[in-house]
Amino acid sequence: MKTLVKIWDHLEEYILVPSLMISTALIFYQVVMRFLFKDAPSWSEEAVRYLYVWQTWLGVSYAARNGTHLRITMIKDRLSPKGQKILELFVTAIWIGFAVFVFIQGMAAVQTIAAFGQKSTALRIPMQICYASIPVGMVLMSIRLIETTIKNLIGKKTVEGGAAE
Repeated sequence: MKTLVKIWDHLEEYILVPSLMISTALIFYQVVMRFLFKDAPSWSEEAVRYLYVWQTWLGVSYAARNGTHLRITMIKDRLSPKGQKILELFVTAIWIGFAVFVFIQGMAAVQTIAAFGQKSTALRIPMQICYASIPVGMVLMSIRLIETTIKNLIGKKTVEGGAAE
């Protein structure tokens, strides 16, 4: 059980770190092939592009887990601790509403792409795999927001977001 909790607590990192290493290696390979051999394969550039899309949407969940989404805290800082909790609940509800909206739109995009059977140019992978990053990221972000909110409400953990003041 501890292993599963540890995996869940660091799920995004377990995916993002190796994918960043793979992206870096593929970009290096692309540059070497382009400048030394004057022949760069298109598949490596496409693979990095799709990895980057997945990294972006998984990064949304990672930022939600750590409370590092950009925030403007001028109003929050002027409220009492109780007022801050109420505002935080309100903001989280808006975030989850946004995530649900983007999830629905992302699923529609995935279904449309799947219906047409579109494949990527170089790798020939189904494009719905790339677009699936949107709903996956939104589901993970929503779960992380709910998880963080529950922890904050019971006082187990306080997450301070990144601030722009």
